[in-house]
Amino acid sequence: MTKLSVNINKLATLRNARGHNRPDILQAARDIERFGAEGITVHPRPDERHIRYQDVRDLKAVVTTELNVEGNPTPDFLDLVREVRPEQVTLVPDAPDAITSNAGWDVIKHQDYLRDVVAELKALGCRVSIFLDPEVALVEAAVTTGTDRIELYTEAYARQYLADREQAVAPYRAASARAGQLGLGVNAGHDLDLDNLAWLQQQLPELAEVSIGHALVCDAIYLGLENTVQLYKRQLSGRNS
Repeated sequence: MTKLSVNINKLATLRNARGHNRPDILQAARDIERFGAEGITVHPRPDERHIRYQDVRDLKAVVTTELNVEGNPTPDFLDLVREVRPEQVTLVPDAPDAITSNAGWDVIKHQDYLRDVVAELKALGCRVSIFLDPEVALVEAAVTTGTDRIELYTEAYARQYLADREQAVAPYRAASARAGQLGLGVNAGHDLDLDNLAWLQQQLPELAEVSIGHALVCDAIYLGLENTVQLYKRQLSGRNS
C-alpha cells in the first residue's frame, strides 16, 4: 500500500501568524501519526516563514514513523540535515522566494552536483529522493546520481485531472514504470487531494509514498484532522468507492 506522509508546513504558517504556539506543531505531528499517517514531511525555507529549522530538530525527537525533510541543498540546509539525520531527504530545486515548489530538477544538467549531494546524504544514513518532472529521460539521469527514490512533481497531473484524467496520468505512468525498471523507488507530491489521489495511486503500481499538505490541511478545517487523515489513507487503500 502507498504510504501517506503529511506535510505540516501549513500548520506552521498558521502558528506563525500569531507568534505563539497554537497550533502546537509537535503535538500535531504526534496526532497525525496516531490518526494513521506513515510519515511527517516538512520543507523548511531560508526565511523560515512556516517550518523553522528548530521545528525540524524538535520533530526528529518526537516523530516515530518517518521524518521527510524537503529542501534545496544549500549550505544551511545541509548543515541542518547533518545535525538531524532524518529518515528521508527530498531534494527540491526551489528558489529562496518561491511560494511553493514549482519545478523538478534538471538532473541531466546538475547530474554531477546531485551525485555528490546524494552520496553525502546516504553516508549520513538518510534515504534520498530527488524531485522530478515526469519525464523518462530525467528518470534515467536520476539513477546515475545514486538516489534511492524520485518524487514526481504532480502539479501538472492535478491541473489536468478533471479535464482528462487518462491524459493527465500518462507521463507519470511512463516515468514511474521506468523508475521501477531501474530500481528507483517512486514518491509523488504537489496538489494531490481527495479528488485526484486514488486515480494516481491506481495507475502507478510503483508508488511507494505520497506527500500531501495544503489540500489535507484545508480539508481538515471542515472535516476534522483525524477524519481527514483517514479519508486520505482510504484513497490510497483501494477502498475509496
